[in-house]
Amino acid sequence: MNRVLKIAGLIVLSLILLAVIAAAALFFTTAGDYEVPATVSLDPDLPQVEIDGIKYHAQTFGDVGNPVVIVLHGGPGGDYRSLLGLQDLADEYYVVFYDQRGAGLSERVPAEQLTLQSSLEDLDKFVDLYGQGEAVNLIGHSWGGMLASAYLGYAPQKVDKAVLAEPGFLNAQEFEDWRAYQGQILSGMEYFWVALRSGFAAQHVDGPDADARNDFLLGEGILPYFTNHPNNPYHCPGEPFDAPHWRFGATASSAIPAAATEEDLNSLSAQTGEYPKPVLFLAGECDTWIGSELQAKHAALYPNAELVVIGKSGHDMFWDNPQETLTAVRAFLGQ
Repeated sequence: MNRVLKIAGLIVLSLILLAVIAAAALFFTTAGDYEVPATVSLDPDLPQVEIDGIKYHAQTFGDVGNPVVIVLHGGPGGDYRSLLGLQDLADEYYVVFYDQRGAGLSERVPAEQLTLQSSLEDLDKFVDLYGQGEAVNLIGHSWGGMLASAYLGYAPQKVDKAVLAEPGFLNAQEFEDWRAYQGQILSGMEYFWVALRSGFAAQHVDGPDADARNDFLLGEGILPYFTNHPNNPYHCPGEPFDAPHWRFGATASSAIPAAATEEDLNSLSAQTGEYPKPVLFLAGECDTWIGSELQAKHAALYPNAELVVIGKSGHDMFWDNPQETLTAVRAFLGQ
């Protein structure tokens, strides 16, 4: 019996030793100079605006007297870098970009401050600040399209027209369907290995703040694997998903969906039938997941909506095919 216990003990010690050696090897082989850009909290040179004590990374383009267009990026947790081509609209519109609370280069906040409701309230503050009492136009991509759809029920009188580019889901059932497919992509040994190496690489991130490591892990490790996975049609066949970003907000990415109730998720489209003004849905030609088929269903929820499919593009048509996308947006806004 003692001999059996001794052998078992040696096996356990050997496994522990191997695990320690493997961990050390991963730590040293993933070493690198990984830079994470500072947010507006630490970099005063970044363009920014402070509203009710929260600092947002934000930029405006065009004549302040022109009709306002507010651009809403994806995520939650993303930023507006890949959408900056929309500044071309500044010849006719006053175009406003902002990284949402806890996302991009905006100030990081505790998870309890990051909900669908706080996102709607923040958007409402931007609408009031830049709209100056006039109805604005919204352009929302992905999660930004979902947020814009919810806002059309939250404050419909404050929006003139809305462009919703591939909102991933607009109710609780669609969320479950989306999450199930996402789970299929983020599974298996290959994903485990990517996540493991990314986790060790993140340990080498040295600042600039306490959120930098998690933001790096998700934004530079997990997200590229997800968007470029062969089973994810966010990109056209043979083309990478290479839409650029500054910095991902890991806490925002997890906290907002985690806090969302079934009622919250259904509110993304609960008032769609009561919004009579024009709505444009955009879909990437290559996206067979949340592309034209799903967006046609979304467009049918609104009484005055149309769908335009952008050729040679995946999920981020603003980056993949900016010329065709801008043409569609200009034609819609100019109606």
